[in-house]
Amino acid sequence: MRTIIAAPEAVPYAKTGGLADVAGALLKEFRNRGEKATLVLPLYETVRKNFRLYRTGRSFVITLGGHSVPGVIWSSDRSPCPAAWFVECDELYNRTELYGTALGDYHDNALRYAFFSKAVLETCLAMDVSPDIIHCNDWQTGLLPLFLRDYYRRKVHFARTATVFTIHNLGYQGLFNKSELRNAGLEWGHFTADKVEFHDMLNFMKAGLVYSDLINTVSVTYAREVLLPENGFGLDGLLKKRKKDLYGIINGIDYAEYDPSSDPFIPKHFSVNDLSGRDYCRRELVKEAGLRDEDRPVAGFVGRLASQKGLDLIGDSIDELIGMGMNMVILGRGEERYQKLLSGFAEGHRGHVSLRIGFEERLARLIYAGSDFFLMPSRYEPCGLGQLLALRYGAVPVVRRTGGLADTITDFDEDPSEGNGFVFDEYSPSALIDAVSRGLDLFADKRRFRDLVVRAMTADFSWQRSADRYLLLYEKALGKVAG
Repeated sequence: MRTIIAAPEAVPYAKTGGLADVAGALLKEFRNRGEKATLVLPLYETVRKNFRLYRTGRSFVITLGGHSVPGVIWSSDRSPCPAAWFVECDELYNRTELYGTALGDYHDNALRYAFFSKAVLETCLAMDVSPDIIHCNDWQTGLLPLFLRDYYRRKVHFARTATVFTIHNLGYQGLFNKSELRNAGLEWGHFTADKVEFHDMLNFMKAGLVYSDLINTVSVTYAREVLLPENGFGLDGLLKKRKKDLYGIINGIDYAEYDPSSDPFIPKHFSVNDLSGRDYCRRELVKEAGLRDEDRPVAGFVGRLASQKGLDLIGDSIDELIGMGMNMVILGRGEERYQKLLSGFAEGHRGHVSLRIGFEERLARLIYAGSDFFLMPSRYEPCGLGQLLALRYGAVPVVRRTGGLADTITDFDEDPSEGNGFVFDEYSPSALIDAVSRGLDLFADKRRFRDLVVRAMTADFSWQRSADRYLLLYEKALGKVAG
């Protein structure tokens, strides 16, 4: 099967969030199995600076918004089926950030990702590839299934090509003023309620949902949740109409990349057979974070400082959590209101709350490897990778039962023989505090808590099972096109 994975970001090349981890890890798993899979990415400034690329000698020109935009194709290696192709267009992608700056999104993102959606198809033509599957990821590739069906299907290269569209987070849809329709290379005939129009705006995500052959979300529970008004962000009606084409596949993590027995980012390695290195990492985390009282349990948080992640619950609970005897280490960046809120708590609870605004891979790994608990009180969570990384490194997750958190974390008190964390249902500070309190009760019993840490570390959320499910989904998509 010849697969093209179209993504706006992917590790190791470019990353702002979990989508990059998913796209890069899935590609790696496919290629390790000998599958003919190639990633297509924009050639961002960060890629150009940090990776050696090879000229393919192939290029194309795309007309959007009444003017022609050239694209040049680069490759990650010289093989006929390389790991990745990169679309060079300095006018659109040679910038310091992927999607925008601290001042806001780039003003021409509609043009940038409309161009990219067409560029993926033009890359296939230029490189003489006839893909069986084009796997699209999030709103930045939402127009690709539309372009394929309405403009490229007649080309022999795409006569039997099927599309799968993955929703990584329905809360980010690629909404633009309808005046961008022409810049996106679309006709006014596309701007209807059953196509790309959404409350008088152009919606890239909606295009992917309407035109793709099959749709999936990144967990089984989230696939059900997006059918509800409270989680559908206005697209639940459309998703209900496409329910028979909607699937849920839980994400995995790269167990070779995230391995506490060999991770170069942590100060001492450890495994389920020898946790002494984890104890050392804990001491180093306490020291680096400037925490007082090493014996107090440490709760970690790594992620976007956004309402989705339950930061208001943490803010409303933090005084009581510290009063209960807990220390906290928080790493992330995001909405200014949460950065200010948490900065205030870090100042008011100096020595018990540590906050680092930004993202550092080394510190993130140390938090996973040195925390006793890992907090994810999310309002909603399509899949979540933080809880999977926490399990891998032995930090016991405390999560709200939603999306992928519900699919991966089992409450210890509900199921002592299989539980791998602590789970709460109600989106309230009291529910979070109760879950943490139950965790602290177990923490006081060192032997039982260490047994839970070992159980967490032996959980299997590698990409092998998830990749199997994606291959089955690809087969279903191909059957739909053939039928």
